[in-house]
Amino acid sequence: QLQLVESGGGLVQPGGSLRLSCAASGFSLDNYVVGWVRQAPGKEREGVSCISSSGGRTNYADSVKGRFTISRDNAKNTVYLQMNSLKPEDTAVYYCAAEGPHYNSDYVTTPQSITYFGSWGQGTQVTVSS
Repeated sequence: QLQLVESGGGLVQPGGSLRLSCAASGFSLDNYVVGWVRQAPGKEREGVSCISSSGGRTNYADSVKGRFTISRDNAKNTVYLQMNSLKPEDTAVYYCAAEGPHYNSDYVTTPQSITYFGSWGQGTQVTVSS
C-alpha cells in the first residue's frame, strides 16, 4: 500500500524558514513525480511545486518561485520542500502527492496538475505569524 508521510511543519515568524519532508513507505518513489500542494482555510488547494523522478526538473507556482526549493533523495525515499522568506499568506496545510510510475525520468507536470495525483499524505500544518 502506497503511503506518504509529511513532517516538518510548525509555527514560524515572517521571513523565517522551514523544511518539509515527505517520506514514502510501501513503495519506491524512484519512478514517481512528486509534488506539494497547500490548502489554506476557506481556499481551494493550490499546487506549489513538483519534481521529476530524476530530480533534474522542477516546477513552481509563481507565488513561491524564488523562495521555495523542492528536492529529493531517492536513496532515502524522501522528497523535501525548503521554504525560505516565509510570508503569512504561506500559512496552510501542506500535502505531498505522488504520481506514477513514469519511466521518463525527466517528466514533470505543472503545479496546477498536482491536485490530480493519485497518492496523498495526511498533511502538515505550516503557520507563519508573528
